[in-house]
Amino acid sequence: MKSFGRHILLLSTAVAAAWCQPGSVPAPGSVSDPQPIYRVTVVSRTLPAVNYEHRSGPTQIDFRGTVLLPNAKGSAIVESKRGRIEIDAKFEHLDPPTRYGREYLTYVLWAITPEGRAKNLGELLANSSNKTRITVTTDLQALGLMVTAEPYYAVTTPSDVVVLENVVRPDTAGRTEPVTAKYELLPRGEYTLHLKPDSLQSADMPQEKLPYDRYEAVLELYQAQNAIQIARSAGADRFAQDSISKADALLAEAQHMQAIKQDTHLIVSRAREAAQMAEDARVIAVKRGEEEKLSREREHEEHQARAKADEIRRAEADATAAREAADRARAEASRAEAQAEMDRQLAAQRRMQAAPAQRTQVLRASNTPAGSSLQRQTRAQLLERMGGILPTRDTPRGLVVTITDSSFETGHGTLRPDVSARLGRLASLLSSRRDLTISVEGFTDDRAGTAEERTISQRRAQEVRAALVLHGLSPEAVDAAGLGREHPLASNATESGREQNRRVEIVISSPSIGNMALWDRPYSLGQQH
Repeated sequence: MKSFGRHILLLSTAVAAAWCQPGSVPAPGSVSDPQPIYRVTVVSRTLPAVNYEHRSGPTQIDFRGTVLLPNAKGSAIVESKRGRIEIDAKFEHLDPPTRYGREYLTYVLWAITPEGRAKNLGELLANSSNKTRITVTTDLQALGLMVTAEPYYAVTTPSDVVVLENVVRPDTAGRTEPVTAKYELLPRGEYTLHLKPDSLQSADMPQEKLPYDRYEAVLELYQAQNAIQIARSAGADRFAQDSISKADALLAEAQHMQAIKQDTHLIVSRAREAAQMAEDARVIAVKRGEEEKLSREREHEEHQARAKADEIRRAEADATAAREAADRARAEASRAEAQAEMDRQLAAQRRMQAAPAQRTQVLRASNTPAGSSLQRQTRAQLLERMGGILPTRDTPRGLVVTITDSSFETGHGTLRPDVSARLGRLASLLSSRRDLTISVEGFTDDRAGTAEERTISQRRAQEVRAALVLHGLSPEAVDAAGLGREHPLASNATESGREQNRRVEIVISSPSIGNMALWDRPYSLGQQH
């Protein structure tokens, strides 16, 4: 009977501290810290993949140990046959996997495609000389081979603990793929323990002799325990309760068989079935956990989207309410302005009707029919200063400032900014003279109806009045009236004539500037001889 004393002693001593002794079953959820706590960190590497061409005959490759197990080595005969690849591999110097942590109990041979897909080819059990041999088949055509330390044989994703990798020999038949299987493409195992390379040393402990069948049974029991615990750490109790319960039952049955010294073949069978069931539970738990996480993320995003939509709706409602309030305020202001404008028009009409009588009184008050020299001097100074701002002419009605049609924005009744600025300068000049009478009169051509003409002329006159008031003139001192097509300056038969007639006039009069234009003078009707 072969002796495997060193292996089983390391196994039982290292693992018993963390897991239950053979013959007992850990209760679900009873582990104080269910999270994986072990990993061996390995720098990312690449593995050459070989395309073993169809039925090309047997060829040989070698295996070389990594930094984690530098003395390990191996070789394999690979033969492409009909529908499969046969691999006959042997390895030596496979130190006990527990050197990487008490949870690592076995080695697994993996096939890796050039794209990074991993396939478990089988478990490697070393003998007392740290040697082993395995013969397996795979349906992969192009593959790389590597060996990892694992917590149990039934894992479906390789750990980071890569101890051996294939090496292409000069005489290896087959075509080396230009693509390499990158380890970072592999879905890594979830059991991790951080170790430094200088801490990777085997324990030097006394040996205990055990027959191989008992060694294998105990090893399989601990692998099943590892598989169940790792599945629980992935959430199997929550997401795969039926599968983890079956794994618990199978492990309990195997441990009971071990306790009563039953056939080791039955113990190994039950333990391996328990490990396989636990791995299925782990895969289910990982998948359902990811689905739940994605579902929570979607719900969170939807909640945020709903909150954002509600916020936008509230903002739009507030904006609508504000616009409605502003519209009501503008409408009220427009009604008030319209009423005030009507009152101003009535007052302007009354003053215009009384203007002849007022001019007669002014004329009578003058020392001479033509006005005093002081009045004419004041009139001339004011005409000169106003003419430097806007076109101004001297008329019997008073000094008249003309705002041409081009002074307004096209298609609108608003003044151009430069014209508005000039009106501001004019208002500053006139605001110092409190005795002035200022009337703003709007005129149009004859192309529209009478009502529309008065509306347009009134709007433009009001725009000019508003500019004067804005820059300092008292609202009570300035009247505005829309006179439509009345008092044309030129014939409406031509475009240029119509353009002259579309105007606004600011008429400025006062006793201080007299009632006679500077170019006019009185005439005496003497008796002719």
